[in-house]
Amino acid sequence: MTRALSRRFGRPAVTLTLLLTVMFLIAPIVLTIIASFATNWTGVFPSGFVTFQNWREVLGLAETIGSQRSMGWDPLFRFPIGGEKALTLMVPAELAFSIGLALGGVLINLVVGVPIAYAVSRYEFRGREWVNAVSVLPLVPGVILGVAFLRAYPVLSGTSFGLIVGYSLLKAPFMVMAVQSEFESMPLRQLEESARSLGASWPRTFLTVIVPNARSGIISGAIICWTLAAAEFNFSYIVWAKGTQPLALFLQRHISNSSFTKAAAAVSMFFFIIVAITVFLQQVGRRGFEIRGS
Repeated sequence: MTRALSRRFGRPAVTLTLLLTVMFLIAPIVLTIIASFATNWTGVFPSGFVTFQNWREVLGLAETIGSQRSMGWDPLFRFPIGGEKALTLMVPAELAFSIGLALGGVLINLVVGVPIAYAVSRYEFRGREWVNAVSVLPLVPGVILGVAFLRAYPVLSGTSFGLIVGYSLLKAPFMVMAVQSEFESMPLRQLEESARSLGASWPRTFLTVIVPNARSGIISGAIICWTLAAAEFNFSYIVWAKGTQPLALFLQRHISNSSFTKAAAAVSMFFFIIVAITVFLQQVGRRGFEIRGS
């Protein structure tokens, strides 16, 4: 009797639970995106559709003053079109700046985190537990690491490179843990021995055999590190001095000093950036591994 009921209602119950959970999780995101095109949001739901003024102000396409200042635009490329004329490609300064900072941190995480995860997963050596512990030691709130960073590296404080290094330190544990779990599920010794028996050197074995087989963990770690770095407010607030602001400070400025609808546009922009960079990292990672492994 119980088994029959389980077969009949078990799968629909699981499906319904999954759908309700997904709807609960994405409802705030959908509501925020909808509100970004509204003129007013004083109750539970926004009202006054449809306007693009909120997006124009956030993107710096409309005049704003004071604490509600939106991102500026900087020239990225200049294309000569004849004579002294040139076509200039403009990009949102804070947006491009933040994407570059976060991607720089991800690059450091890849170069440092992947070998650490491999060494801890593959070899038994004295101090292995300490290496594993130290690799996840920066898994602390950004405000704590920010204060420590100011004292330890005063030369880097307030600089773009300092933010990149800080982001990589803060998010390194996520890269190490994601890749380490992937390595631990692989027969590393057998893969190495097979490749070496065919005449491959150790660097070639690592780059063309080991790393491509761990691409799922590496891509997941890169996506997590970028997403968290782009949204890191506490560390950015403590370490950054002046100039073009990171995206987290841009969001904080709009959430604190703007109307709900304008804040919704700023947050919605961040959601779209996350989706775009996630797809970009997935495609670049997969194509890179395919080329390297071929």
